[in-house]
Amino acid sequence: MKSIDPTTLKSFAPSGTLRVGINLGNPVLASEDAATKKLSGISVDIADEIGKRINLPIQLIPFKSASATVDGIKNGELDMVFVAIDPVRGADISYTPAYIQIEGAYMVKASSPLKNNVEVDVAGTEIVVGKGSAYDLYLTREIKNATLLRAASSQAVIDDFMSGKGNVAAGVKQQLESDAKRYEGLRMLPGRFMVINQSIGIPKARPDFEKTTAYLSEVITQLKQSGFVANSMQRHHIQGAKVAE
Repeated sequence: MKSIDPTTLKSFAPSGTLRVGINLGNPVLASEDAATKKLSGISVDIADEIGKRINLPIQLIPFKSASATVDGIKNGELDMVFVAIDPVRGADISYTPAYIQIEGAYMVKASSPLKNNVEVDVAGTEIVVGKGSAYDLYLTREIKNATLLRAASSQAVIDDFMSGKGNVAAGVKQQLESDAKRYEGLRMLPGRFMVINQSIGIPKARPDFEKTTAYLSEVITQLKQSGFVANSMQRHHIQGAKVAE
């Protein structure tokens, strides 16, 4: 593939270091070792590969939620992020094609009368969701009758839910399943309420953002076709997600 031209590279990483926002709020994308604080995951693998291709050092900057990551790129603190494609965020962020797709799901208590996703959007239902997450943005648009209750982050959803807030928890299927292991008496509603397309995002405020997006889009296409993304998912034991088409 073509190399990135110097003008576009200066627009992409003006400091000479590629500053990458890593969203720890989604365990499918990345995680942090509690002892060493080392970051790992598919988004880290892709960031490393891009750094090699453009021949620049990278700085991985962790965030606890997608919304905080997005704020970082809007504020000029970051050059690149890994977030879900969403039209609201798209006002400020230019996206590549998706590299993986993730399922959003609902969890309820075992005693809940709810049996499927269709039954959730009714008056009286309160859905706990991570503030500013892709699920929050999607449900804000789509939910007509139920009420959304926003937790501080995706990781806090189940704790808030089990403390008595709401009667449905919403989020990344894997995150909910993992958090539910700390409690008893929970069950997933079958299926999914949305599919989340995860992509690379860069700030539209940069002068050559369109050329940068085109370059990164070519990289992502190549990484999907070569098996890089699939191999990374396998190495990090990612389940419930698939390589985006």
